[in-house]
Amino acid sequence: MRKYFIVPVLVVLAVGLLAPIAFSQTTGTVRGVCKDAEGKPIVGATVLWVGVESGHTYTLKTDKKGEYLQIGVVPGKYNLKLNGADGKQIWSISNIPVGLDETTQDIDLKKEQVKAAEEKGMTPEQAAAQAAQREKAAKEGNTVKTLNEKIREAGAFSDAGDYDKAIASLNEANALDNTRDPIWAKLGDVYTSSAKKQTDPDEKKKRYDEAAVDFQKAIDLRKGSDQAQKDPQNSVILANYYNNLANAYSKNNKVDDAIANYNLAAQLDAAHPAMYYFNEGAVLTNAGKADEAIAAFDKVIAADPTKAAAYYYKGINLIGKATLKGDKMVAPDGTAEAFQKYIELDPNGPMAQTAKDMLAQIGATVETGFGTKKKPAPKKQ
Repeated sequence: MRKYFIVPVLVVLAVGLLAPIAFSQTTGTVRGVCKDAEGKPIVGATVLWVGVESGHTYTLKTDKKGEYLQIGVVPGKYNLKLNGADGKQIWSISNIPVGLDETTQDIDLKKEQVKAAEEKGMTPEQAAAQAAQREKAAKEGNTVKTLNEKIREAGAFSDAGDYDKAIASLNEANALDNTRDPIWAKLGDVYTSSAKKQTDPDEKKKRYDEAAVDFQKAIDLRKGSDQAQKDPQNSVILANYYNNLANAYSKNNKVDDAIANYNLAAQLDAAHPAMYYFNEGAVLTNAGKADEAIAAFDKVIAADPTKAAAYYYKGINLIGKATLKGDKMVAPDGTAEAFQKYIELDPNGPMAQTAKDMLAQIGATVETGFGTKKKPAPKKQ
């Protein structure tokens, strides 16, 4: 009998030795996915789990899918903060219970925005509209940031004289969003600057042509923008675009196109018409169109009677119409007055001596104040 009693006991002991050792679980796990207002993963963000009672802090990073994971989390209540890659807080929530099992805390900013709107008494439709508006604003902000970076990059290349890289940067910006008039205007500026550096006449002409296309694109976009029409500086900005377009045309000897655009600029920028009329006069002078140039400089003088250079170049165009009577040069009426006014306004100016020489050629004296004769100032010893 004793023999049969011992065997079962030994079997029981053997089974007990084979049983796995069980340890009590004392920590939990937290995980989640973070998405922005557009529903895209928030990459490289920091998720902070801060224990309310325990003080334990877990600092987690989101991966390229926007996911985060932490094991070995001490149970208790936690406050959660989500900070962007720039360190700024994006979102937070308090008193999340963490137990011994896995705790999932996803962060969907799009849903949170809708939820917040609904809590303010909005209908689901209103909440959705608000969320869509915020999403649009966020997307616009990201786009503007990228475009500004491209503009700054192009500016740096242009300042360094690397115009082709500047053009490439601006083309990249237009590929992202081709509805921004400042980018087209900047591209026109760069093409104009690069054209001046070209030694091949065909390439120079090609770049001025491209500049004109870009300035016209900027003008068309701005004229068609409701937002631009609300800008108090809209007319001045458009005038600048027209002026630059006219400059590009003038460089390619498209005089009529240049004059038409200078006139449009002068009409738009009522506070500074003299500048555009002066450019117009300069182009007409270079084109040998004296009568039209004189008319342009008269418009400059009417808009700004203190602009000395306008009187000088009016005189130059007038003296170009002078005739010879025997051995005496006879200049049209107003020639002497134009040079005299220049000397009065800018007696030490860069063209002062030339103006005096012109007066001598036509037998006139140096006068200021139109009628009060003054002797030339003696040269300093």
